[in-house]
Amino acid sequence: MVVAVNNFGDTRAGGLAGPMGLFIIVLMSIAVVLLIRNMNKRVRRLPDSFPDPADAERETEIARQDADLRRPGADADRLVVDTDRSIPSTDAPEPEVSGVDAVDRPARRIADQGDV
Repeated sequence: MVVAVNNFGDTRAGGLAGPMGLFIIVLMSIAVVLLIRNMNKRVRRLPDSFPDPADAERETEIARQDADLRRPGADADRLVVDTDRSIPSTDAPEPEVSGVDAVDRPARRIADQGDV
């Protein structure tokens, strides 16, 4: 009676799998080390902080408006007023304003300035 038989097939055919696996692992390790070094160099070149996009947009808008004001025909454009859309001012206070006491007005101004 045979209890243990060494029946793993031909062991010579798979003899190259171990060294080839080791070669691939070493090659991938070298690639990872080179990638880490490259990324560290790139991260060191980055600035400490980046400019705020809202500030850049605001500066662009200001520059555009300044350029519009400096162009030769800018004064003529400002003088053109659509009379149908303009409402003449009246000296009578509006109904909402006439109900406010003189004492409340400074308090409202302070409250309005606090919201800004």
